[in-house]
Amino acid sequence: MSIEGDLVGFGRHLRPEVVADDAVYLFSEKNVTAVQGGHIERLVPLLDGNRDLAAVLGALSSDAATEAEAVVAKLVEAGLVTVRQEKRDDDPDPAASAYWEAAGVAVSGGRGVATKRVDLIPLGWSGSQEMLTALRSSGVRADRATGVEGDADLSIVLCEDYVDPGLSIVDAEHRTAGRPWMLAKIVGSEVWLGPFFEPGGTACWHCMATRLWAHRQAEKHVQTALGHEGPAPRPVATLPPLFSAAGHLLTLEVMKWLAGYRYPGQRGIWTFDSFDLAGTRHEVHRRPQCHACGDVTMQRRLAQAPVRLNSRLRSEHTGGGHRALAPAQVLDTYRHLIGGLTGVVKEIRRDDRGPELFNSFRSGPNLAVAAGRLDGLRAMLRSESGGKGVTPLDAEVGALCESLERHSGSFHGDEHRVRASMNSLGEQAVSPDACQLFDGRQYPRRAEWNASHAAFQHVCDPFDPAAEMDWTPVWSMTGQRHRYLPTGMLYFGAPREPGSWMVRADSNGNAAGASLEDAILQGALELVERDAVALWWYNRTRQPAVDLDAFGGPWLAEVRAAHAGLGREVWALDLTSDLGIPAMVAVSRRTEAAEEQIMFGFGAHLDPEVALRRAMTELNQLMPPVLELARNPGYDCGDPDASAWLRDATVAAHPYLLPDPGAAARVPSGYGYRPQDDLADDVRTVHERLRAAGLEMLVLDQTRPDIGLPVVKVVVPGLRGFWRRLAPGRLYDVPVRLGRLTEPTAYADLNPVPMFL
Repeated sequence: MSIEGDLVGFGRHLRPEVVADDAVYLFSEKNVTAVQGGHIERLVPLLDGNRDLAAVLGALSSDAATEAEAVVAKLVEAGLVTVRQEKRDDDPDPAASAYWEAAGVAVSGGRGVATKRVDLIPLGWSGSQEMLTALRSSGVRADRATGVEGDADLSIVLCEDYVDPGLSIVDAEHRTAGRPWMLAKIVGSEVWLGPFFEPGGTACWHCMATRLWAHRQAEKHVQTALGHEGPAPRPVATLPPLFSAAGHLLTLEVMKWLAGYRYPGQRGIWTFDSFDLAGTRHEVHRRPQCHACGDVTMQRRLAQAPVRLNSRLRSEHTGGGHRALAPAQVLDTYRHLIGGLTGVVKEIRRDDRGPELFNSFRSGPNLAVAAGRLDGLRAMLRSESGGKGVTPLDAEVGALCESLERHSGSFHGDEHRVRASMNSLGEQAVSPDACQLFDGRQYPRRAEWNASHAAFQHVCDPFDPAAEMDWTPVWSMTGQRHRYLPTGMLYFGAPREPGSWMVRADSNGNAAGASLEDAILQGALELVERDAVALWWYNRTRQPAVDLDAFGGPWLAEVRAAHAGLGREVWALDLTSDLGIPAMVAVSRRTEAAEEQIMFGFGAHLDPEVALRRAMTELNQLMPPVLELARNPGYDCGDPDASAWLRDATVAAHPYLLPDPGAAARVPSGYGYRPQDDLADDVRTVHERLRAAGLEMLVLDQTRPDIGLPVVKVVVPGLRGFWRRLAPGRLYDVPVRLGRLTEPTAYADLNPVPMFL
C-alpha cells in the first residue's frame, strides 16, 4: 500500500492511551482496541494526522523505521489509521469527520455529500416541505420533483402507505432511468425508512409490495368487498417532535448513501415505533419471478417440465419420518422467510394450551380456507397453519413448512393455464369428478348443507364437461406424460367462473419437503392416509388395535403419561388399506367427565413406527383447542361439525373408535417393513402400490422461485379424501374386498358425521 505524500494519523473517532510496557489502547465510542509491538508506543505521538509517512518514519531510528512502516500499513488496513490530505488541526468539523471515519467512509466522501443532488418526490401529504428543509440544513442539495427529472444521484420518495398503487409508476420510471431511489414514510406513529432500490441490483417495489399485501388479509377483504383498489386510507397520527425526528433520521440515511456508506439494512425496511421506541429491520428479497423486474414465465415453465426423480439419501436426524435434510438445516435455510412485515410467514409460536410435550406450533392464517366473506375471513385467520413433532424443533420446522407449502400452493397469477373445456381437451383431461368424488345425491341440497358446514365440507356445483375454464398441466408419473386438471382444483384462491363453483382446491396431497422427492413422498402418503381414514370412518368398521407397548420407546410412554395426567386415555387403531402402506389413527378421550371430548390424529408411512409417531404427534398438535374447550365450555373452535363432535360424541355411541375385540393387536414386525435409504426409492414404492391398485399418480411442482422450498400437489384420482364425498368407488368396494364387511355399506347407512380435521 502506497501512502506517500498523504498525512497519516489515528482515526478521528479514536483516542489513544499508552500503558507503558503493555499496549496502546484505542478508545472509540463503542469499544476499546489494544495494539502491541512494532514500536507502537513510539508511534503514538507521531500519528497525530499532521505528518506524512516520511515525517513519521524520519522521527524514528533507521532500525525502528523499517518495522514501523509495516505497522502503519497494517493499522491503515485495519481502519485504525486513516490517510488524508488536510491536517487534523485544519478540520472545520472534527465531530463530523470522526463520524465518517467511524463508518469507514473517507472524510472527503462525507464532505462530498454537498456535491451530490437528490430529488424529493412526494405522494400525498407526506411532509415534503419540512423534509426539504431538513435535507438542505444538513448540506444536501435537494429539490422537489414529480418524477425522474434531470441528473439527480438519488430520488427520495415520500408516501403515506408503502403499497400505494402510485408507487408502481415511480418504480417503473426509476428502473427505466436506472436511477436508485429510496422510499420512506415519515408521517404517522410508526416511521418507515427504506429500502434503497437499485434497478437491476435489488428487489423492486413490486417484490416488496407483494410481501406487504400478503399480511393484510382483512384490509384486502374490505377493499375487495367495496370495489376499491389499493390500501384503505387511514388517519394520520403524529407529533411535531416525532415528525422532526423522522425527517432527520431520513436525512441521515440519505447522507450515508451519498457518502458511499453501504450496509445490508439499506436493502430492507427499518420501522420505528414511537410508542415504545422499538426499531425493527425487515428484509426485502428479490422475487425472481416478479412481473416487473424478473422472469414471469418461470412458474409456467416449471409446470410444463416433466417431474423426474433423483437419488436422494434420507437424513438420519429427522423426527418426523424420512426427510432429505435434518430439521435444523431446513430452519437455517428458510428462516429468512419469517417476518411480520415482509416475511412470507408472519410468525411461528408455540400453542401453550397444553403440556410442552405436545409440541404444537402455529404459523399464521391457513390460506387453504376460502375467505370471500367475513365468516370465511374469520375461519382463515382462526384456522392456522401448524406443525407437529416429537421435539419442539420438529414442530417449529413443520409449522414453517406448512405455511410455505400453502403459500406456494396459492394462486399468484403466473401459473400455466389453458382455457378450454374438458370435452375439448379429450383424453388429456382428468375429470374433476374422479378427484372430488361427490355423489349425485349430494348436489340437490348442497346450498343447505354448505350453509351449515365448514368450507372444507362444501359440496361444489355439478361439473359440466362442456364448460370452459382454466386448466393446468400435471405430470402423470404413471403414464409419463402431461395431463390436465382445472386450475381451481390445484391452487387455493384461483379465480372461478362467475355464478358457478364446480371445482375447489383443498389441501389433500399438498406437501413440502427438503427435496422434490421428499415433498412427493409426503404428498402421496397423505393421500394414502386420508383414503384409509375415509374407508374406516364412513363405513364405521371396527379395526385392530396397535400394540403401543410393542412399539415402545420413552417418547411414546411420555405421551401416554401426559394424556393420563389430563384425565385422558390414549390408544391407536390400524387403518391400513388394500395399498398395504401402514396407516393409523391415535385416539384420546376424557375418562373423568360425561363429555368425553374425543380427538384423534392420523399418520401413514412405509415405516409403521413413523406412521404411529405421526398419528400421535398430530393428535398432540390438535389437543390445545380441546383442552381450551375443557376449561371454557363456551369456546368456539370455528367448525360446527367439530364443535358438535367434541360436545356430544362418546365411544359408546361410536364403537368403531374402539379396537376390534376379535382381532389381534398389530405389532411392528407384522407390517413386513424393509428400510430403504433413498427417498426416490420410497416414492417408487408408493407409486407401485398405487399402480397395482389401478390408480394413476399425478404431480404438480408448485415450488416458487422466491421461496425455494420444494412444494408439490399430488393427485391420485379415485383415492378418497376424508371429507364427506360419497361417490361410488373405493369407499364402498375396498372394505368388502378386505373382508371388513360382507357387502357394501348403503349410501344412507354411511357415517352421518363428516370427518372434520
